[in-house]
This record gives sequence, structure tokens and C-alpha cells, in this order.
Amino acid sequence: MDRVTGTLADGLGTAAAASGILSQQQARIFGLLYLSGRPLSLDEIASELSQSKSNVSLNIRVLVEWHLVRRRPVPGSRRDHYEAATDFFRAMQEIFERRFRWTVRQVLAAVADARAVAAESRRAPAAELEERLARLEAFFALIDAGIGAFVRGEAFPAEQLRNVIPLRAERSKRR
Repeated sequence: MDRVTGTLADGLGTAAAASGILSQQQARIFGLLYLSGRPLSLDEIASELSQSKSNVSLNIRVLVEWHLVRRRPVPGSRRDHYEAATDFFRAMQEIFERRFRWTVRQVLAAVADARAVAAESRRAPAAELEERLARLEAFFALIDAGIGAFVRGEAFPAEQLRNVIPLRAERSKRR
């Protein structure tokens, strides 16, 4: 692998390791394929990254599922070859929809569960508790709507955040 490709693959791997979206190895594979001038076979990818073919195969499946890599037939070869996606907007739509939106909806479900537990205890939650749950719900509902807008290619309703999250200056005035 040339130095430029190695630098990008390793840098993406480092970034991915902290992101929780892709593994370090998946990002390295993506970087290699992105800078490759042609589709590469599993054997070529494994050789370039000094990884086992089975490890590369497992990671390729995830990248294909995330629409970051696609299988490309190569005339005269019966092996599977792969290339990186170049439509980053589409790739990010997929990541936002499948990863971030799921997480946001888990928070919304937790808020609903907390309210249900409060209702089961047959006592109304304290006003402060209800206010906190309402703010959490409003914030994550807005993020959910924003992800939906992004996925549809619409503008994020950022101005609505002011209604949900008080600005620091406003918080300081209250104290």
C-alpha cells in the first residue's frame, strides 16, 4: 500500500475507533477502497491491510450493509470485488437513520418508561421531575425530527433548539 493510502486508512481507522459507528478495521478497509483506482478482491484487501481474508470478509459485510462499500463484478474474474461508495450524503443518511435515530428513539422510550413507572406508583411525579422528563423528551424528539429532515434532504430545524435548551446566558440569569 502506498503512503498516502496508508495514511488515510490509518487515520480513518483511528477516527472510527472513537466514533462507535465503524470499527477501526472497517474504516481502514473503506480508506483503502476509497483511494483505490479499481475494485479490489478480498485477497487484495487482506494482503494490503495485513489481515486475514475471513476478518476482511466479516468487515466488508458490515460496510456493504451500511452502503459504504458495494460489490462490483470484474470481467474475467469469479471473485468478489469491492469499491467504496462516493455518495457521502447517502452514506451519512444511512448512518443517521440506522444508528443515531435508533439511539435517540431509545432515549424517548426510556422517558416514556420512566413516566409509566411514575404512573404505576400511583403518585404524580414531582413538578421538577416532570419538567426534566419533558425537557429530555422535547430535546430528543427534536433531534429525531432533525434526523428525519436530514434523511429526507431537508433543513434541520435548529432554531427550535432555543425553545428546548436554554442558552447559557439565560441559565446564568436564573441563578
